[in-house]
Amino acid sequence: MQERHILREKYFKEQEFTVKNYVIPFIERSMQIDENISVLEIGCGEGGNLKPFLDIGCKMVIGVDLALGKIKNANMFYQDHPNKENIRFINADIYDIYDIGQFDLIIMRDVLEHIHDQNKFMGFVKKFLKPNGKFFLGFPPWQNPFGGHQQICESKILSKMPYFHILPAPIYRLILKMFGEKDDKIKGLLEVKETGITIERFERIIKRNAYCKDNRVFYFINPNYDIKFNLKPKEQIKLISSIPYLRNFFITTNYYLISQSG
Repeated sequence: MQERHILREKYFKEQEFTVKNYVIPFIERSMQIDENISVLEIGCGEGGNLKPFLDIGCKMVIGVDLALGKIKNANMFYQDHPNKENIRFINADIYDIYDIGQFDLIIMRDVLEHIHDQNKFMGFVKKFLKPNGKFFLGFPPWQNPFGGHQQICESKILSKMPYFHILPAPIYRLILKMFGEKDDKIKGLLEVKETGITIERFERIIKRNAYCKDNRVFYFINPNYDIKFNLKPKEQIKLISSIPYLRNFFITTNYYLISQSG
């Protein structure tokens, strides 16, 4: 139990580092982040992504997540923060929330690719965005080397094997079973396969739901790899980034900042 807590705290700090050093600077190309900003994170986990905003003194910071255990950890991690009165965590499905108002900024990191019916979701969450608000999303394209999240496999071979998640589902399932993955892990990996999203489909969704793109960056080396692997972020070259569909295979994550059209 203690080991699991240490791992979750490590993940919390990884999130904090990446948001402070890369996500906020990306957002600040289009809007100022200061104490007057209200922030909502959907799929917040333990809330590591929110700490840099709270450190800045943002007036209202809210995290929503389905997992009760993660919300409990979040409350524990923030219990001694000097600005703890400005942060609140909610254990709920976002579709069941109606009374938290609108926000200057909504953020989601590595969450969109787990959501069923992303078109419905992107239409629904507009209700939480102020008319001049911004929405940050970071997600890996489905076809990238580890877009199936196979790095979470227990098998050391599978956890380091790129691209095999793209195989047809029956073959993918068979390989996972052959290498001894547990049924619940296989179920979760197959669900990621079902909900994985491409750059092209995401852009069709935001256009359909009347969002406009304020900024986007395609990364060859994910900014999160800085703290995890000591690899500095690197944007994908424009030649690759400009080729629809093919680019999904060679981009480890996308950063988007979008807002409501009109």
